[in-house]
Parts: sequence; structure tokens; C-alpha cells
Amino acid sequence: MKKSRPPTELFPERLRSARAKRELSQEGLAKRANLQASAISHFETGTRKPSFDNLRRLADALDVTTDYLLGRVDETQDLASADRLYRHLDQLSSGDREMAEGIVEFLASKAKGNTKKEDE
Repeated sequence: MKKSRPPTELFPERLRSARAKRELSQEGLAKRANLQASAISHFETGTRKPSFDNLRRLADALDVTTDYLLGRVDETQDLASADRLYRHLDQLSSGDREMAEGIVEFLASKAKGNTKKEDE
């Protein structure tokens, strides 16, 4: 059985990796997340841990989920977008929820059709 590393060890690595993938400096990420650049440095070296609020700010600024930053999932693709897409779903009426689901299904099938055309 694969032994997983604790989130405290993974977080600095995941934060650096996500920041690099977005081609952001520590200062650039700090501006996006409304934090101090020194805080980003401390988080990446592991000398400090972010509060829950700061963790959320970092995830939003990097367009990843907090689960990715904490090492609970390994994939970053589309997870944060999906979270944002469904964040307010429970506030919709059942009719509006069905309409939203229909729109998402339509867009997904449209994208799938475009992919098939590109492959041909």
C-alpha cells in the first residue's frame, strides 16, 4: 500500500508547482491572492502554514482546488472551474437547476463534437 505524505509536506510543493504552471512570481501570486509576497515565500518554504481563508485565496488565485493544494487529489484540470460552476447550484429552483444542467450538457456535447471534427 502506497503511504501518502502528510498535507504539511505536500502543500509547499503543490503551491510552488501551481504558481510556476501559471508563470507567476511570488509577488504576482501575492497580488492575485491579496496577500503579502513574504507570506507566499513562507508558505512555499514550509515555515508557515496558511489560514483557511488564505488557503482559499491561494486556490482561487491559482485556479486550483484547496484539495489539490493539500494533496487530497492529484489533478488540477477543471476541478476549480467545476467547483465555481456548481457553487450556487443549491440556491436555484428545481426548474432553474434542470435548465442549468441542460445548458452544461449542451455545451459539453458541442465541445465533444468540435473535438471530433478536429481529429478528422
